[in-house]
Amino acid sequence: MPDGQPVRLHCFAHAGAGVSCFHGWPGDLGRAVEPVPHMLPGRESRRREPRVVRRAALLAEVTDTFTRAPSGPYVLYGHSLGALVAYTIARALHEAGLPGPALLAVGACPPPDAPSPLSDAHDASEERLLGLLGEIGALPEGAAPGGLWHRAVLPVLRDDLALADDLRAAAREPSAAGPLPVPLLIVAGGDDPVARPAVMEGWRRWSTGTAAVRTVPGDHFFVRGRELPRLLGHACRAVARAAPARPTAPARP
Repeated sequence: MPDGQPVRLHCFAHAGAGVSCFHGWPGDLGRAVEPVPHMLPGRESRRREPRVVRRAALLAEVTDTFTRAPSGPYVLYGHSLGALVAYTIARALHEAGLPGPALLAVGACPPPDAPSPLSDAHDASEERLLGLLGEIGALPEGAAPGGLWHRAVLPVLRDDLALADDLRAAAREPSAAGPLPVPLLIVAGGDDPVARPAVMEGWRRWSTGTAAVRTVPGDHFFVRGRELPRLLGHACRAVARAAPARPTAPARP
């Protein structure tokens, strides 16, 4: 790996979110790690763009970043919906015979073969969906029907859950390229009601690479805490240490 070049940590957020949850990460990631948050269309600065709700549209949106020749090893981290996005990208690169991430890190998301009440509820009634969101602490106080949150966030969240449902279904289809061979870092929140540590263990079945499971403090939104970026920073530096050394140019005669 070139001297002084940071490991790029590509980050994908949970359903209904943009990239603001990653804004405080640089200080906690530590040295030699560069966070690269990815903003999907339909939110924050891209709110006027059509949202993606299918795997093909997602890959058309994001894969150019990863199909160009990388300048060094990189890591993918996805939180909740973002975990499915990160897995989908890694699998697509593997199926295309292209270099993939040095490490795939997934957090706060049941593996594709485990029950997922939230993504299953993408087309449920508003009452049912709001009830589920309330159970995981994703419903802001004072989110009155017809208010700003319902008008601006709920439609994005519902479409993101539809995308999650499509990605989960696609992941369960056998791949002609065989199992994903990428090392996994599986991160669970100790108090996450959506993807408890025992459920997160199931991600081990989704790659033949080495897998490590870690539990950090917090509920479903432990992405907002400091333990997750610190953990990922350590993982990225381990990736850098394991990267092949840059060849030394031969001395001129």
